[in-house]
Amino acid sequence: MKFRFYFITLAILLFAFPLKSQQSPKREFRGAWIQTVHQSQYQNMDKATMQTYLTAMLDGLQQMGINAVIFQVRPQADAFYRSSLEPWSRFLTGTQGIAPTPVWDPMQYLIEACHERNMEFHAWLNPYRVKSNLNEQLAPGHIYHKHPEWFVTYGNQLYFDPGLPESRKFICQVVDDIVSRYDIDAIHMDDYFYPYPIAGKEFPDQKSFARYGNGLSLSDWRRNNVNFLIQELHQTISQRKPWVRFGISPFGIYRNKKNDTNGSDTNGLQNYDDLYADVLMWTRNGWVDYMMPQLYWEIGHKAACYETLIYWWNRHGNGRHLYIGQDVKRTMNAADVNPKYSQLNHKIQLSRYLDNISGNCFWPAH
Repeated sequence: MKFRFYFITLAILLFAFPLKSQQSPKREFRGAWIQTVHQSQYQNMDKATMQTYLTAMLDGLQQMGINAVIFQVRPQADAFYRSSLEPWSRFLTGTQGIAPTPVWDPMQYLIEACHERNMEFHAWLNPYRVKSNLNEQLAPGHIYHKHPEWFVTYGNQLYFDPGLPESRKFICQVVDDIVSRYDIDAIHMDDYFYPYPIAGKEFPDQKSFARYGNGLSLSDWRRNNVNFLIQELHQTISQRKPWVRFGISPFGIYRNKKNDTNGSDTNGLQNYDDLYADVLMWTRNGWVDYMMPQLYWEIGHKAACYETLIYWWNRHGNGRHLYIGQDVKRTMNAADVNPKYSQLNHKIQLSRYLDNISGNCFWPAH
């Protein structure tokens, strides 16, 4: 069986060996994202084959210096683990709600395998997404069938309505269930809060806004909804196991300077305005333990220069741990000042030079 370590292998090799004048920091977060959404390989594997596949992946990542694995355990309100709240994931078995045969727990297996290798395991959840295509079938026991009023359709996808307290409560229950039963090191969420906007289409939350808006503007109310979720998740995790960290990997631009003097000198989609994610509030209030912005652009990108953004994030860590999300393929394909080399070494040097950045995370791990 072939394993797709090509890009991350080159990445680690290229930033590990050229830095002769700069030793690796004594403590550095070196993570890798392993996505399961839209990954078809697992449904064709039996237990032994999948465990062999995952073991080889972890061995390869360990050899390359990775010390934290961020594995997507809840891609679409379904589970890569035993859950009484949500069905088995269709990306695991091919049909949502159908258990693997024989029944086993991939997340538990990965936690134990990571810890045997002195690697952290971060359980990665998507909070709101339920269907990425409306033609997908939900398992009979899915929470949607019990409470369809909690959900909205936007474009060709189905989401929990972020404006409903019931949605937040259920998501917190899912997180509490994971934290209470599994020896994870962190709960991780990425950039998908309110969905990325679709041109000409308004997100259909008019009913919940009419009920819970309380005189706020629509934008402020939406941001409040996400703020409430992050705060409640922080409280849920802290009360259950205070040593388990909570981390967010947001889109790389908070706000553009043209809209906010505190923003970055960029011109792109914004967390605050477009995804309703006030990520700086979360760090200022201590609701997250680490922030991992996805700085996937090249150094010199006209709309969103990596160098501009990494300096901006370094100034706005607000005392939280700060790691940088790296797109390996895109970086490997971008020439540095000396066109003989890619930009990866340059990017890693920047992350090690800046005082408030403590590591990197690589996309994708396979």
